[in-house]
Amino acid sequence: MPAMTLPRLISAALLLALSACGQQDSVKPDIDSAALQSEIKTSNLMAHLSALQDIADANGGNRAFGLPGYQASVDYIWGQISGIPATTIWKQDFAANFSTVESVELRISIGQDDGGVTRPRVVGVEYTPSTPASGIDAELVAGPAGVAGCNDTSYADLDVKGKIVLVERGRCDSAGSGTYGGKIIAAAHAGAVAVVVYNSSPAMVEGAELAQPGPGFVPAGVISQAEGQQLRAQLLAGRSVRAYFQQTQVQETRTTQNVFAETQGDPASVVMLGAHLDSVQTAPGINDDGSGTSVVLELFRAAAKYRTNSKLRFAWWGAEENGGLGSRFYCTNLTRFPAEVDSLLAYLNFDMVAQGTYFVGDGDGSDHSGRAGAPGSEVIEQIWLEYFQQMGIVAGAGDLYGGSDYEHFMRILQKPVGLLFTGAGPPHDPCYHTPCDNITNVNPEMLTTNARVRYFGRDYLQLPMLTWTFFSPGRRAYDRRACHQCDKLDTEIAFVG
Repeated sequence: MPAMTLPRLISAALLLALSACGQQDSVKPDIDSAALQSEIKTSNLMAHLSALQDIADANGGNRAFGLPGYQASVDYIWGQISGIPATTIWKQDFAANFSTVESVELRISIGQDDGGVTRPRVVGVEYTPSTPASGIDAELVAGPAGVAGCNDTSYADLDVKGKIVLVERGRCDSAGSGTYGGKIIAAAHAGAVAVVVYNSSPAMVEGAELAQPGPGFVPAGVISQAEGQQLRAQLLAGRSVRAYFQQTQVQETRTTQNVFAETQGDPASVVMLGAHLDSVQTAPGINDDGSGTSVVLELFRAAAKYRTNSKLRFAWWGAEENGGLGSRFYCTNLTRFPAEVDSLLAYLNFDMVAQGTYFVGDGDGSDHSGRAGAPGSEVIEQIWLEYFQQMGIVAGAGDLYGGSDYEHFMRILQKPVGLLFTGAGPPHDPCYHTPCDNITNVNPEMLTTNARVRYFGRDYLQLPMLTWTFFSPGRRAYDRRACHQCDKLDTEIAFVG
């Protein structure tokens, strides 16, 4: 992006721009999928992951927003993208809510002759309030089972006012609720003073946080599935159970950064690719999402060697693990500039692509109750499914429910999105959000296969041109002019016309 257009995107006070000059775009070869794929080397992808592991090792075992490991990760990406000819790079500052649990404790006593007090292992849910310093001592009651626990109406016949509610972890339909928030807020609305969530799988929970922090929550902690099921059975059997819950959290605003790089190309025709750069506080984040970070970095370094019809913009997002705050800030801010929004044709997201099962975002919603992306998302889905089919890989359909950075492009900007993903938690990635999400938690072949999916070039009709051709027929003249050496586009235009 030329320097003079940068203020149209964000305030100059929030932007550090640096343009690399020298090699002119006109002397580069046209981009081609096969050529781009050949540029992607497993050794380079793994070298970036090793560097991110070193950063985590030197900074308390994580690369989380608001902590030194994230700033070191930003510095690493900045160093890798600096000085590349005919590209522009910049950082975008934004303020975000930081939270960390300083202390948490849960004690359980059952009946009068239980033989003592048990102390289940508990993890505080970040962004829920602290309890009083003395903690909360109250009766423990069972909340509604399953998805019923998401609904305020399910509490109509339950007396939970002033009590601590036990519920199972689970995703609710409300946008941005994650796997904790919907259940916690429903119990809070019913008068609960705290919530104990038990895990929905046997996996050990190392960290937990609200996907969309906000008012109205009550203090909450997470225990194991086994301990939660045992407690629920006691409660349903009529046993009297009391719980003591205490947590202290630090919650404050901290400034962090997104990082961007882009190639030359038509500023009215922009395709974005992105991955989140941060980890959770409990893990090095090498699969989640060092893998996506590495892929986007290598794609940028490779694409910068070619001439592209569209401008390619690459993003490394901050604070994704805290509710997708970096990408949400970018998308919300972009709405101030309608021309910039109009120029953005599609967003491709890479979140956990090196361990588990191959998934492609369900762009048409056919596999997930109609939860489709914006029009054009189904085109991206089919392009990537065809790639995996040619590789002899059966890729599943990833649910576009939200939960990663594509969500804000889909909901705020209403843009076509693509998602590559290999699954979170068992059975896909047992090390999800745990300390073992380290350099050993990477399948190099899977990482490389995902990095080499087909993106640009004549065989893809220059993807954004395909999107515009299908959904904006009025721009056909522009499409014909913009899509150089794109023989197949004429056929598609005739089909649409």
